[in-house]
Amino acid sequence: MNNPVKKFNYVDYLWDDKIADSLGDDQVALFLYRSNILGADLRITNYGGGNTSCKTIEKDPLTNEEVEVMWIKGSGGDIGTLTKSGIAGLYTERLRNLKNVYGGLKDEDRMVGLFDHCIYDLDSKAPSIDTPLHGLLPFKHIDHLHPDALIAVAAAKDSEKVTKEIWGDTMGWVPWQRPGFDLGLQLEKCLADNPGIRGIVLGSHGLFTWGDTSYESYMNSLEVIEMASAYIEKKIKENGSVFGGQKIQSLPAADRLDKAAQIMPLLRGLCSSESTMIGHFSDTDVVMEYINSNDLERLAPMGTSCPDHFLRTKIQPLVLTLDKNEDLSDSDAILNKLKPAFEAYRQEYATYYTTCKKANSPAMRDANPVIIIYPGVGMFSFAKNKQTTRVANEFYINAINVMRGAEAITAYTSLPRQEAFDIEYWLLEEAKLSRMPKEQPLSRKVAFVTGAGGGIGKAIADKLAAEGANVVLTDINEESLIEAHATYKRDVSTYAICDVTSTSSIESAYKKACVEFGGVDIVVHSAGLAISKPLEETTDKDWNILQNILVKGQFDLAKQSAAIMRQQGLGGNFISIASKNGLVAGPNNVAYGTAKAAQQHMVRLLAAELAKDKIRVNTVNPDGVIVGSKIWEGAWAEGRAKANGITVEELPAFYAKRNLLNEIITPDDIANGVFSFVAILDKSTGNIINVDGGMANAFVR
Repeated sequence: MNNPVKKFNYVDYLWDDKIADSLGDDQVALFLYRSNILGADLRITNYGGGNTSCKTIEKDPLTNEEVEVMWIKGSGGDIGTLTKSGIAGLYTERLRNLKNVYGGLKDEDRMVGLFDHCIYDLDSKAPSIDTPLHGLLPFKHIDHLHPDALIAVAAAKDSEKVTKEIWGDTMGWVPWQRPGFDLGLQLEKCLADNPGIRGIVLGSHGLFTWGDTSYESYMNSLEVIEMASAYIEKKIKENGSVFGGQKIQSLPAADRLDKAAQIMPLLRGLCSSESTMIGHFSDTDVVMEYINSNDLERLAPMGTSCPDHFLRTKIQPLVLTLDKNEDLSDSDAILNKLKPAFEAYRQEYATYYTTCKKANSPAMRDANPVIIIYPGVGMFSFAKNKQTTRVANEFYINAINVMRGAEAITAYTSLPRQEAFDIEYWLLEEAKLSRMPKEQPLSRKVAFVTGAGGGIGKAIADKLAAEGANVVLTDINEESLIEAHATYKRDVSTYAICDVTSTSSIESAYKKACVEFGGVDIVVHSAGLAISKPLEETTDKDWNILQNILVKGQFDLAKQSAAIMRQQGLGGNFISIASKNGLVAGPNNVAYGTAKAAQQHMVRLLAAELAKDKIRVNTVNPDGVIVGSKIWEGAWAEGRAKANGITVEELPAFYAKRNLLNEIITPDDIANGVFSFVAILDKSTGNIINVDGGMANAFVR
């Protein structure tokens, strides 16, 4: 294959002949490749949006006859990351024979259950609601996409007329209809009425395009999207302005981030009145153009048009009335300004539900906003995890692009509220939600870990992330932070350089946590070092550095995190990683042991003070963590070996033998202690867990 690389101005041409050639004649592999590169461009379709398919000839395992099989993205999948395990394989003829038993619009939900009777590949993912839309069309390769430009055309006033103006007789058009079997019949009819068309625009919804090969389908999709995009940009230039022009100016970028960091814990707390949420912030040029415009007040309440958008963003955003220069330092005063807006939003959503609900509608879901707009500052989103909230943010940016294009063409139109409700509270959608895996113990939590560049701190971060938390890795060493951050998947972690001896450095790290995730729920002070010297050799410098890192650092971390947790109103956890040495007197250890004892008593004091805010404060005491611990690198190990009259090489065996269980203690064991406090012992505060294999002289009682 030697396809000429075609230039596009509004989409990315990503087809690579070398990759395609390596797949040979494997049409399913080529369909997956096409899907992935289409999904890689958010202007073409967003995460989880759209659907792609191909049809191949396979041998029926029961009759040994050749049959046509349709391979299509399964329910809940994402074309950008689609693999063989995420698709469904169905007998095309059986799917088309369902027309014989279809009983009309009232029969839509039953038809979805019948898709299972059409399964060819027993390893299939559950077929999606879009399956008949592909199956009732004859083409070998089909792309159903949600490009911003096409949805702008689909959502524009006089959409059918605009479609004709852009593509002439080469594109079909069908009016808005909820996805399902009947919409598949409408596409089939549209093709029969307009033979030779290259695609179909679905009113208020998206685009269908096709081709005889995967490459032809890909190119057809790109060309159709390019034509719509060029048409819109031409209209915008003719109009001379977007969204009625600018109403207010944005704050400078640095000031926007400061404002976001200040307000996000408050917004997070308000959005979490039913379930705790994770936040995301965006202040891209596209966002700022829209939220600062004269037309924001008119367009935002209209809501989004494409079902894929509002299923993730709710039908409309909450627009804050705060001035961009508002002083946010008095959080109580700001909270009093924000509460009425949230209460009004919840009431409006409840009215929407009550007005539109049917006898069999699922119970009303969380009435809090997903998208929150702060003119001059940026756009926030809140959802159950980072991926979901980031994707919701991206989908609303898609909606902004749709409004931008539709307004330039003629005027933006949104779905009627009843139509939107019927999608949002569709019983099939509810069934899909019920199939979601159970949330992990620390899902919806944000954990801030000091000393997370390696050793015990990294092990703690790994454990909390593995149990569902978002983790903010902090350390004084940026190189180790970058390496640690790279070990996590997207949407799990972020990192910030943090010198715990500096109040301003801690403040900057917490700001990063607030902007990235909305706030903080768990703080683990694991940063530290150890100095082992006799009294006469211990210097003021030794004393001060231990006090500053271990004690003052803990004080500053606790003080600033408590302020954020109070703003959120969600409670929280503060864990100090202290040491057995804070409980047990030993030789050559005066500075370190004193600092660790101070950490332990500070925990008791903080537990007593912060309990009224449901902030629990506890201590995990490690001992003898040699393998994988940074503390045991260098002078500390030499000092402890000297104090015990052994060599450094003998330390691991020595420490394992001296505890009651004769166990080697690892960083993972300390991480398990932290997890116990934050996820299991939810009525424990002011307490100490010794993770030392059993040291009788360190028993606290």
